[in-house]
Amino acid sequence: MSQSPILAGSSQRPQRPGAPRAEAGITTAEYAVGTAAGAGLAGLLYKLLTGGFGDRLLRTLFDHVLGLLGIG
Repeated sequence: MSQSPILAGSSQRPQRPGAPRAEAGITTAEYAVGTAAGAGLAGLLYKLLTGGFGDRLLRTLFDHVLGLLGIG
């Protein structure tokens, strides 16, 4: 007596032809790529803003905002 494909130790339902497949593991990979990209961007911004370029950028931005407000 043979077992049906559903009862042969598999807890998954059989897929219909043309039915979308489950993508349960894809979200973990997407989170990993997003986290790595975010960490890289944070590192780049840290290096830019802690150097001389960042100091000049923040000072120019601050002076511009004060000028728009009519204070500086």
